[in-house]
Amino acid sequence: MEQTIQVAIFVALTTLVALITYLKCRKVTRDANDSRDYFLAGGGLSWIVVAGSLMMTNISAEQIVGMNGAQTLLVAWWEIAAAIGLIILAKWLIPIYYRYNCTTTTELLERKYQDKGIRAMVSVLFMLGYAFILLPVVLYTGSLFMKSMFGLSISVTVLAIIFAVMGAIYAIFGGLRAIAISDTLNGLGLILMGLAVSYLAMHAVDWDLSGVPLERLTLIGDSQSDIPWSTLLTGMIFIQIFYWGTNMVITQRALAAKSVKEAQKGLYAAVVMKLVIPVIVVLPGIVAFKLYGDVGDVAYGKLVGDLLPSWLSGAFAAVIAGAVLSSFNSCLNSAAALYTCDIHQNYINADADVRKIGTRIALLFTLISVALVPLFARSESIIALLQQLNGLYSMPVLAAFICALAFKNVSARAIKWGLVFGVLLYALFTFVWSPLHFIHLMAITLLATILVTLVLSRLIAQPVVAPVAEPTLD
Repeated sequence: MEQTIQVAIFVALTTLVALITYLKCRKVTRDANDSRDYFLAGGGLSWIVVAGSLMMTNISAEQIVGMNGAQTLLVAWWEIAAAIGLIILAKWLIPIYYRYNCTTTTELLERKYQDKGIRAMVSVLFMLGYAFILLPVVLYTGSLFMKSMFGLSISVTVLAIIFAVMGAIYAIFGGLRAIAISDTLNGLGLILMGLAVSYLAMHAVDWDLSGVPLERLTLIGDSQSDIPWSTLLTGMIFIQIFYWGTNMVITQRALAAKSVKEAQKGLYAAVVMKLVIPVIVVLPGIVAFKLYGDVGDVAYGKLVGDLLPSWLSGAFAAVIAGAVLSSFNSCLNSAAALYTCDIHQNYINADADVRKIGTRIALLFTLISVALVPLFARSESIIALLQQLNGLYSMPVLAAFICALAFKNVSARAIKWGLVFGVLLYALFTFVWSPLHFIHLMAITLLATILVTLVLSRLIAQPVVAPVAEPTLD
């Protein structure tokens, strides 16, 4: 009976969010050939929607399940450091994107160098990262949470297929506008319900965390921990700059705001929320350690299932499902935008039907991500694995942006070769030889890629393209 109540409330709330989103979007007319209208919601998002969509795209099951699954305070650094990345995006990068009227973050590279090849290469790296890392991780962690919370007998893969189908529907038929509206609704629920779970968790242990080992309650990690303290001085800040400042899945929300000022207000609101999020994505995992021991990624689902009454756990499951769908459909939308704008319209057909091409790409990425879910199910720490694998494309891409924005007269061909070098170097560090912690290795990869790019730029005999005149904001 209890499980029936949970499922009924879950289905009702999930349907309600979908219905409200549909009603908000049904009267909006879209031009199928206007990429900015489809992928950036026509540039009409308010700062509240920007902030809510940012949070829901970022805080999904891989964060809630993975970070609580680490069962240590140390992982709070991912959230604390994120505030720095958001501030850098708001203060410096967003004005630049708007100045160049960018639909995708990668478009900035083409505008700076008048070279669509750089834009295409970076887009391909993004898309590979989305298809083979981010999307399957989102599906796996969301499905794992639902299975552990409801005690379902069906497999994680079947649950992943259900999430994938629902997410694809949002991304394909609603575009970014539908995604952003559903994100805002679910975001409010996630914060309120997440804080309630944290309160009930602490109440369950009488606000006493004694018995939890001190190494799980410290922000200073040793050399053997997931985040050694020294990495805070090297790769951590670069990871945040990449993720918040150049990653299309995240930055796309700020690009879709009504104006630079509106985008900045949304980003600063997100900074405030980021400093609250550790209470939701870290504290419950520590309480779960005291209650259940070292149970890993099932910690949060088990805790919620045990602490919340049937009707409330069903509501919370709906919020988590919304978070999963948010990250998944946002990533699909970004992948479709990158392919359509950066590759298809540049190399195949400039007048292509944006919606039709975007739909095909979204379906392809959906199939790939579902097929890879079983591989991630074998991982011991999903959050550590996710961060480590992201380095394969994050640091080379960030190096390209730094060279484009911080240095003058850098050869376009040098940046392309630098991208290849960066990917190969980090692949060597990841799969062959790992002399240091992966966050240190990410910083080394970034700096080495920048150095190689600058050196090659001096060596490669190529006429320097006249710099593009700096556009001005309206």
